[in-house]
Amino acid sequence: MVSVINTVDTSHEDMIHDAQMDYYGTRLATCSSDRSVKIFDVKNGGQILVADLRGHEGPVWQVAWAHPMYGNILASCSYDRKVIIWKEENNSWEKMYEYTGHDSSVNSVCWGPYDFGLILACGSSDGAISLLTFSGDQQWEIKKINNAHTIGCNAVSWAPAVVPGSLIDQPSGQKPNYIKRFVSGGCDNLVKLWKEEDGQWKEDQKLEAHSDWVRDVGWAPSIGLPSSTIASCSQDGRVFIWTCDDPSGNTWTAKLLHKFSDVVWHVSWSITGNILAVSGGDNKVSTNSV
Repeated sequence: MVSVINTVDTSHEDMIHDAQMDYYGTRLATCSSDRSVKIFDVKNGGQILVADLRGHEGPVWQVAWAHPMYGNILASCSYDRKVIIWKEENNSWEKMYEYTGHDSSVNSVCWGPYDFGLILACGSSDGAISLLTFSGDQQWEIKKINNAHTIGCNAVSWAPAVVPGSLIDQPSGQKPNYIKRFVSGGCDNLVKLWKEEDGQWKEDQKLEAHSDWVRDVGWAPSIGLPSSTIASCSQDGRVFIWTCDDPSGNTWTAKLLHKFSDVVWHVSWSITGNILAVSGGDNKVSTNSV
C-alpha cells in the first residue's frame, strides 16, 4: 500500500506532468502545462522554492536530473520542440544549452549512466530519438536516430552501464565491460532496444506485446546479476515485465504484470530494481514486487 508522506504546494498554474527528486533526495524538480520548471529544497519535511525556470513556450512534459558528479544539472523537454539543459552556478540556475533539433513535441528525456559522461537521450513525436553528449567547452555533440518509432516516441530509459553478469564473471582487477544501451517506447505499440556499436546507434531488439501506444518504459537498475529487466506500460492498460537471462541479450520474454482498467502513464523502478511503481489514468499509484 502506498501512503502519502508529504505534500508539496508547487503553485503551478496548470497540470503538473512530472516531478523528480535529485540523487540525494533533497531537491524536487516539477514541470507543468504552465510552461515552467520549478525546483524546491525539500529537506526536513519543509519546502522552499529555489528556482522558477522560464524558457519553454509550451507545456513541459518531463524533467531529469544528471548525476551530481557533474554539478547540479537538470534537463527539461516540451511541446515547444525544445530540450533545455539548466545548470546551477553560484546559487543561480541558468540555461546551459538549448537543443532545437526536433520537428515536433519532445516527450521524454533521460540521462545516461554517469560512467559515460553527460549524455542525454531525447524522444520526440517526430519519431526520432536524439542523443546529446557534452564534449566540454560548452559544446554538445548530437547524434540522431531518425524514424526510431513511426508516428512518435513517447519514452526513453537507459540500461545500467555494466553488462549483466559482469560483476560475477569478471576476473579480479579487470574493469567491467561497459556498453551503451537504452530502451524506447512509441506510438507504433513497440518497445525497442538500441545499442551503440562503433560510434553508431543501431536497433538491437524489437519487443512486441502491447496493442496500443507504449506510454513509458523503464530499464531496471542492475546489481550486477546475470539478468536484465525492463518494464513497459501502455494506453492498452497493460504493464509488461521483460526479462533477458541470455548473456548475448537476444532473447527477451514478456510477463504480464497487471491489466488496469485505464491507460497506464508511467512506470518507475526502486533503486534496487525489485519494486515497480505504476501510475495510471485511474489517478492511483500502485507498487509491485517484481
